[in-house]
Amino acid sequence: MAATKVSLKLLIDKKSHRVLYAEADKDFVDFLFSIFTLPVGTVTRLLQKQNMAGCLPSLYESIENLSDAYIQREQHKDILLNPKAAISGAKVPLLLPSVEQSYTAMKLYKCICNWNNCPYVSNDQKAICPKSSKPMSWELKYVDPPTSNEEGYVKGSVTYMVMDDLVVKPLSTISGVTLVSKFGVTDLGAVEEKVVHFGIDEGVKLLKASLQSKTVLTDVLLRAGTNGSLGLNLY
Repeated sequence: MAATKVSLKLLIDKKSHRVLYAEADKDFVDFLFSIFTLPVGTVTRLLQKQNMAGCLPSLYESIENLSDAYIQREQHKDILLNPKAAISGAKVPLLLPSVEQSYTAMKLYKCICNWNNCPYVSNDQKAICPKSSKPMSWELKYVDPPTSNEEGYVKGSVTYMVMDDLVVKPLSTISGVTLVSKFGVTDLGAVEEKVVHFGIDEGVKLLKASLQSKTVLTDVLLRAGTNGSLGLNLY
């Protein structure tokens, strides 16, 4: 499976103590994009101990505390509390803890009686065919569409620029000096590069910050440290 740590090269303005942008490869961008595949229940569970704002933690806790006697027999609380991320075979770095990803093939069923002429299909073999009134127990074989050999969401032959507010774009070809000036930085001596390791702890912090902040990289990678130091391992 994919790595549990990735590396980022940060361009930092030391005067304002902010990340101007990060140079990232495919792994980090795949992780960012995979956030959109996470069910709300998974996000809430991951951020429960991070003092997540709003009412979702209370709703999550109420489901946890609700007796199974009140849950429909066909259902289970884990469907809500620990849902699987619906990722269509796009394997990404494991930068969030205990996130189950579902890669199981889809199962479809048709009526076994005169099934060639029956237009109905179901994903539950206990369903009843509207045409024959028979159980839809004939399992069909699902075939995945063709995919490239490269996993994930973006191409790996590109270096990406991730802005402080998580805007992602291919790394600009304009000069570094011109790019820095676009950020309003006048003292180039105050700009430095740092390479950081980004792992599971930072993944959870980024998930939380992305719901609350427009300066995510700065909040997670700089302000997480003490006395102005970086919150990650540098080399």
